[in-house]
Amino acid sequence: MTEEQTAGTTAAERTAVEPTAVEPTPGAAYADCVLCGEPTEHLATVKGATLCPVCAWQEAQRTACSG
Repeated sequence: MTEEQTAGTTAAERTAVEPTAVEPTPGAAYADCVLCGEPTEHLATVKGATLCPVCAWQEAQRTACSG
């Protein structure tokens, strides 16, 4: 990452591994959300903490800058 890309981010944000969304594949195993247990759009083989869209949105709300 360039210095401009890392400006305003924390070390955790720069090192976090975010799963990438994939097209649904019939018969594929999908990961469950680590917070609520609902199915996600991420394959079970994706590394990192997988969140469903609702929990991802709520997590973004909790970690957003309030001020």
